[in-house]
Amino acid sequence: MEYIKRMVVCLICLAAIATVICINLRAGDVVTNAKAAVLFEPESGRIVHSKNMDVKLQMASTTKIMTAVLTLESGGIDEPFTVDENAIMVEGSSMGLLKGDTVTKRTLCYGMLLPSGNDAANAAAVAVSGSIDSFVELMNKKAAELGLSSTHFVTPSGLDDFTDGHYSTALDMAKLTAYALKNEVFREICSTTSISLDLGGRSVWLNNTNRLLKECDGVYGVKTGFTDKAGRCLVTACRRGGVDLICVTLGDSTDWIDHKALYEYGFASLERVDLGGESYKVATASAGGCVELSAEKFSLTLEKGSSERIEKKVILPQFLYSPINVGDVCGQIVYYLDGGVIRVSPLTVLGERLPAE
Repeated sequence: MEYIKRMVVCLICLAAIATVICINLRAGDVVTNAKAAVLFEPESGRIVHSKNMDVKLQMASTTKIMTAVLTLESGGIDEPFTVDENAIMVEGSSMGLLKGDTVTKRTLCYGMLLPSGNDAANAAAVAVSGSIDSFVELMNKKAAELGLSSTHFVTPSGLDDFTDGHYSTALDMAKLTAYALKNEVFREICSTTSISLDLGGRSVWLNNTNRLLKECDGVYGVKTGFTDKAGRCLVTACRRGGVDLICVTLGDSTDWIDHKALYEYGFASLERVDLGGESYKVATASAGGCVELSAEKFSLTLEKGSSERIEKKVILPQFLYSPINVGDVCGQIVYYLDGGVIRVSPLTVLGERLPAE
């Protein structure tokens, strides 16, 4: 009898736990082990999920996102040069650079984004700015330009054992990544799983440390990171059904699992909605005719079900006056969601003057 009572109590407890889990899932809660995390929709800047996203933390080798961006933006990315032998003498992860190797900036970006080479990051810094210190100044200047107010760099590689001044936030890293992914070369490199590179007489084979490129549907980047101080850090980007999301976790011992779970939650919460394409006819002030105006088609990422709450206001003149040319903007459509403006689309002249109806 005592056994049966215990079983009943256990079943009640399990049912209560299951109920709490279901309530949490319905409320949109996603449990992670990260010190800080954010799931970010870059098109609108929407925060899909967050945990301590504004807390300043070390970000380890995800730092190399900034290093790679600045290297690619410096120009001449395919011009060969010899690596600085002092710059490549650095501890930690490496792409295997040796004294006398001939590289390009593109090569070094593969080296820092795939195997997370600290040697590649330092070599790129010297190639771009002449010294590591000058490059770090450039990193912080770029961070300020991008509005990353809670980010400060001390090294191009992300090594942080000797300093407390190297930090960022999950949200800042998401914003930086959104900017970096606009660079097609960066996007191509960080999505590469492996590559063989020539270093001027010898070759190296590089493998990407980002497991999710193979393990998570739609993932196309971006960067892993680890130091004793920062713990495991991971920045990824994923696209499904026309929706892009960026996920950042800092200090997360289960980052691979957490990113997968966050993406499942995020993509289940969002959808791509097609809007626009409307056309209207406006009378002309002379000749008794009318002109057709049209709005371009576009797509937006919205929370599932919210498209039913979209309203629009069409703003048109009562008459159009000559001269009227194809492509002229003669009105607009304002789209609202829950009272807030989500898009303003111009209405342009679609074709020649039409006969009056």
